[in-house]
Amino acid sequence: MVEDNRIYLTGLTMLKGIGDTLARQLLQYFGNEAEKVFAAKKQTLEKIPGIGAIKAEAIIQSKAEALRNAEQELAFVEKKKLRLFSITDEDYPVRLRECPDAPIVFYCKGSADLNVPYVLSIVGTRNATDYGEKLTVLFLKELSEMIPGLLVVSGLAYGIDICAHRNAVKFGLPTVGVLAHGLDRLYPSLHRKTAIEMIEQGGALLTDFVSGTTPERENFLQRNRLIAGLSDATIVVESAKKGGALVTADIAFSYGREVYSFPGRVDDHYSEGCNWLIQTNKAGLITSARDIVEALNWDLKEKKTTPQQSRLAFADDRPQSPVLDAIAGKKQIQINELSLLLDIPVNQLSPLLFELELAGHIQAIPGGAYRLNF
Repeated sequence: MVEDNRIYLTGLTMLKGIGDTLARQLLQYFGNEAEKVFAAKKQTLEKIPGIGAIKAEAIIQSKAEALRNAEQELAFVEKKKLRLFSITDEDYPVRLRECPDAPIVFYCKGSADLNVPYVLSIVGTRNATDYGEKLTVLFLKELSEMIPGLLVVSGLAYGIDICAHRNAVKFGLPTVGVLAHGLDRLYPSLHRKTAIEMIEQGGALLTDFVSGTTPERENFLQRNRLIAGLSDATIVVESAKKGGALVTADIAFSYGREVYSFPGRVDDHYSEGCNWLIQTNKAGLITSARDIVEALNWDLKEKKTTPQQSRLAFADDRPQSPVLDAIAGKKQIQINELSLLLDIPVNQLSPLLFELELAGHIQAIPGGAYRLNF
């Protein structure tokens, strides 16, 4: 049998005309006893700041239906073995609770601890470039070595989001996907395999949308507040001047949370947003995992690594490296040809090429080829 207080808390989110901010205000007015909201008379409700006569009437008219819907939703939660977090629970995420529009309840599939010491949100464009994906991979690899218990939060969307989730899984970090729909479905369905792996590795999927909610456009904007609110800082890897990643960054900034961004070339469309965040002082500039760890004053639990492994090299101190020697004298060379020439597997060669590209020694050109930049 579902606990009564959870029925009333869930019902509070289903009252017509009452969003998260007003729902929280009602809850606080009645001493965190949601049942009293439903028992209150119209005259009492309309005197509460922010409610008034019209909203009070809407509450009176919709409360019976809200409770019926809440009971159905909690039956779904129980049947699917989901976790329900209410803002009155002790294990409700402490970071999220600080946000003025934090959800009264949200639903979770998976065992992730949302109150671990270190949490980062990593977001970016759905049209990720090779540059953005490589940044994400190396950033998470380093973070896994420095902060092994880090929780990675993102939106399970195409591009940077799914790259962050997949590489968090790859490097042994728990990761949470915040969804823009109910937990009776998964969008995009192409990411189902990754979602399962996330849950199996101690991560989770979570949402404050009830079952049956479809992934409408406005829902993605609403879910971004959870991505921003769950974490210590939001990292924008790659973004155009407009997009969901910048919305998330703006929300994090409004919460007083740290925002950081990787810079990009001034003529790259999908770096315009990152460069703008830095230029307008809405985001700090970072070039490595160490930058973010030091900026947030996190205690390092770094494994022993070589100097080359411990940073994202934006400067290369080996201009006469074998890789550069192999590229020298050629107009351009494919990565597979370079791999055979140097007897280095492609998966090991790619990070080296990325370092050299960021350092300005080589240039990537379409078709997986490289050429010297000097």
